[in-house]
Amino acid sequence: MITISDREFNQLREYIQVNYGIHLKDEKKTFVIGRLHNVLTQMGFVSFTEYYKYLLTDQSGEAVTILLDKITTNHTFFMREAEHFFYLRDKVLPEIGKYIRNNDLRVWCAASSTGEEPYTLAMIINDYTKSAKLDWDKKILATDIAPNVLEIAKRGVYSNEKLVSLPKYWKLSYFEKFDSDNMVVTNEHKKEVIFRRFNLMDNEFPFKKKFHVIFCRNVMIYFDGKTKDILIQKLCDLLETGGYLFVGHSESVSKDMASLKYICPSVYKKI
Repeated sequence: MITISDREFNQLREYIQVNYGIHLKDEKKTFVIGRLHNVLTQMGFVSFTEYYKYLLTDQSGEAVTILLDKITTNHTFFMREAEHFFYLRDKVLPEIGKYIRNNDLRVWCAASSTGEEPYTLAMIINDYTKSAKLDWDKKILATDIAPNVLEIAKRGVYSNEKLVSLPKYWKLSYFEKFDSDNMVVTNEHKKEVIFRRFNLMDNEFPFKKKFHVIFCRNVMIYFDGKTKDILIQKLCDLLETGGYLFVGHSESVSKDMASLKYICPSVYKKI
């Protein structure tokens, strides 16, 4: 087993935090060794120092992609934390509909992973606009830092098992058979979601318009308090007044964030 010294761990930890906001506590040394050992051995490295130098010099982006995949958990599923989607449908969309201009609904899923969350948002919003007979431009921006999960999301192929809890109407309307074990999101529905690679730690957020709704769920669990507060402020700045921010159920917003009003667990409104 390749071990990691304190110096090597601190080097790697600082690199990950500075570039991607992910905070690895001291007790994560064993976790890092376990997650990365096979990567090092498969590539012929005999130490984490060699691996660190490789990270710094790799120009393809593959090294970082593998690193992020190993140290984070892209665990997601359709209708995860379902209360958020019901609240969006029953409370947020009717409220927003009273003041959006030019039928331009702007929604950002800021940690889209393999696509289940943004596609769920698209289905909820599409159902609402149909029932309310609204002609909204309702394309969703979905971003993630990891290219591999974005490729899975763009492909839109999911096992029958992953879809078992969805309403039959959704499976008939938004999916079609891919093979005996999998379904695929219809091309029409795929067009409702725009997938892009984006690092939430970037200094500049290159969005020309503000959003009515931002979902940024279950990503800040990897951040320390300072990093989380900085990101929350950036997200708040990108919300329209009256817009909503949804975070994960295990996450919260600091009470010092005066421009965000707590609405219900993990739901906040810009005031």
